[in-house]
Amino acid sequence: MTDTLNNLMMGFGQVFVGYNFVFVLVGAAVGTWVGMLPGIGPATAIAVLLPFSYGMDPTSSLILLSGIYFGAMYGGAISSILLNVPGDASAIITTLEGYPLARKGRAGAALFMSATASFVGGTIGLIGLTFLAAPIAQFALGMGPPEYFTLMAFALIATAALVEGSALKGFLSLVFGLMLATVGIDLQSGAARFTFGDASLLDGIGLLTVIIGVYSVTEVLVIVEQLARGTWDPPMAVGSLWPTRAEWVRSRWAMIRGTVIGFIVGLLPGAGGAVATLFSYAAEKRLSKHPEEFGHGAIEGLASPEAANNASVSGALVPLLTLGIPGSSATAILLGALMMYGIQPGPRLFIEHPQVTWGVISSLYVGNVVLVILNIPLIGLWVRLLKIPADLMAALIMVVGLTGAYSLKGSLFEVALAVLFGLFGFLMRKQGVPLTPMILGLVLGGTVEQSLRQSLTLSGGDWSIFFSRPLALTFVLLSIACVSAPTLLRVSRRVKFRRAAYR
Repeated sequence: MTDTLNNLMMGFGQVFVGYNFVFVLVGAAVGTWVGMLPGIGPATAIAVLLPFSYGMDPTSSLILLSGIYFGAMYGGAISSILLNVPGDASAIITTLEGYPLARKGRAGAALFMSATASFVGGTIGLIGLTFLAAPIAQFALGMGPPEYFTLMAFALIATAALVEGSALKGFLSLVFGLMLATVGIDLQSGAARFTFGDASLLDGIGLLTVIIGVYSVTEVLVIVEQLARGTWDPPMAVGSLWPTRAEWVRSRWAMIRGTVIGFIVGLLPGAGGAVATLFSYAAEKRLSKHPEEFGHGAIEGLASPEAANNASVSGALVPLLTLGIPGSSATAILLGALMMYGIQPGPRLFIEHPQVTWGVISSLYVGNVVLVILNIPLIGLWVRLLKIPADLMAALIMVVGLTGAYSLKGSLFEVALAVLFGLFGFLMRKQGVPLTPMILGLVLGGTVEQSLRQSLTLSGGDWSIFFSRPLALTFVLLSIACVSAPTLLRVSRRVKFRRAAYR
C-alpha cells in the first residue's frame, strides 16, 4: 500500500513537469470535442492524433493520448442527450434516457448528472486501477472462450429482453444486427460472406457507418416528417441546470453500481464501454422502483451507464498495463503507442518504466478533475443547441453525420450506406422496432461468433462445455432468467388477479 501511494505521488510529480499539465488540458478539451462528433469516438481520435505525438517524450505523449481517451467518454454524452445522436457505440445507451429528459426540459440537469456520474465512475475506477490492477487482471485472464461467449450472449439477450416495447421486436432487431456482423471476410476460413461480389464489403459493414445512419440520418428524417405534418414538438424550456433532490437520491447508488459494473466489464478484452453501459442499464432497470419510467427519462438510467462508461476506461487499462492485453479498440492503439516508444507492456512495466506508468495513471486523476470543471460550466452553452430552429438543426445533423461517414474511409460508398441505414432505421422506428439491440448485435457479433467457434473447437463439438464450467453456466442461467422473467411475471400477475376476483 505504502509503495503504491509513493509511486502515485511520483506520478503526480511527472504530471507537473514541463508541459505535461498542458497536455492534460489539451487532451481533455480535444477529447470532449471529439466525443461530441457522431461516428468519431476515442479510438479514431487517438489514431488520427497519434502521428502528432511522434518525437515527444513517451510520458508526455501517453498523457496526451490518455487525456483524449478520457475526454471522449465525457463528450459522447453531450450529443446523445441533446440531439439523440451518440458519438460512438458506448454512448448509445445514454440516448435512451438522456434525450427524453432533454425533450422534457431537463437537458441541463441531464448534462450535469452525466458529468457528475462520469467523474464518480472515472475517479473510483482509477482507484481500482491503482490498487487492484494485478489481482483483478489475473482473474480476468482465467476466462476462456466459453465464458466470453456466454457473457456476450447474456449481454445481447438482456438488451433485447429489456428494451422498451415488445421483446419480440427487440429480438428481431438483435438478430438483424448479428446478421450484419457476418458480412465480410470470415476470419477462420478466409472466405467472403454475403458481399454479393462487392469489394467494398470485404471488410464488413462498418459499425460507425451504421451508427451514423440509424441515429443521425434517421433523426433527420423524423424531424423532417414532423415538420411536414406540423407535429413537430419543440423541446421545452431548459429549466434548472441542477438536478432536483429526488433525482440525486435516485442516482447516487446508481452511479456506484454503474462504476463497479463498468470497471469489471472493462477488464474483459473486447468488451469495452458499449457492454459496460448495457450491463449497468439493465441492472438499474431491474433494481429500480420505477421501471415504467425507463425509456421516458429515468435519471438513474442515465447516471448508471455514464458512470460505467468512464469506469470501463480504467478497467480496460488494467490488462493493458499489467499483461499487455488491450481491453478495447482505444487501448489497442495505446498499446501501439507504447511499443512505438520501445516500451513493452506487461508485469515488468511498473518496474522498468515507473515514470511512464504512474505518470499516465496520475494524469488521469488530474484529467478527470479538469474534465468535470471544464464540462459543468459549459452546460449553459451546450443546451443552447436546443434553441436552434428544427430545420437548421436537421441540416446540421445531416452535414456532420455524412461528413463523419465520408471521413471514415474517404469513400462515397460509406455515405450511401449511412443513408441506406438511415432509411431502414426510420422504418424501424415507425414500426416500433428498437435500434439498440441491432447496434449491439453488430458490435458484439464478431466476438460472439469467434468465441462460439473456439469453444466448440476446444470441446470437439460438445455443447456441454457451456454447462460444465461454473462461470459460463452462471451466464447461461442469467440469460434464461432474462428471457423467462417477463413471462413468469405476467403469469404471476394474472394468477393474483384471478384470486383477487374470486375472493
